[in-house]
Amino acid sequence: MITAIKRTVAGVCLLGTCTAVHTDNSAAQSVDPALVAALKQAVENVSDVPEQLDTMVWLANMSQGLSTRVRDPFYRVHLLRMIHKEAAHADLDPELVLAVIQVESRFDRFAVSPSGARGLMQIMPFWKKEIGHPDDDLFNPRTNLRYGCAILRYYLDQKRGRLSDALAAYNGSIGRTEYADRVSLALRDRWQPLVTE
Repeated sequence: MITAIKRTVAGVCLLGTCTAVHTDNSAAQSVDPALVAALKQAVENVSDVPEQLDTMVWLANMSQGLSTRVRDPFYRVHLLRMIHKEAAHADLDPELVLAVIQVESRFDRFAVSPSGARGLMQIMPFWKKEIGHPDDDLFNPRTNLRYGCAILRYYLDQKRGRLSDALAAYNGSIGRTEYADRVSLALRDRWQPLVTE
């Protein structure tokens, strides 16, 4: 438990400098109060203490990696929490979802592709009609994530866990590896290292 708390404090300190919190021999530094408030808000509804600590560490680490793309700390943590929940709901690694979003939209919730795909995970509007939800807003992050995670999970199951094939199907680039390679590179270089910090 003490180790988990030290990891949590270290994860929060990665996001900025820390004051009022000292671990072992660390010097006093200042904390971004907006980020602290955003992290607190993001984890306040978690009732299980070990899960809360793990969630806080994950949010802190991922927030650090996302800070250059999403500057508002409240929205950044809110978005990460949605990604984490929707990924868990679809039994996906949230870091994979982050990598897909990075490649698909660069975290622009209002992105529209030349083919008309929309939002964070670049969902084609025809899906709304297909599932009988014509009024769904694909620019709404939660809706977009729900669609994208469900679609990606489907392709992973269909391709028997072969990530490269599932990503190619998700992107509509079956038989080509460029898209899957870009997502795998983003996952390996941008998001996976943050999980182990």
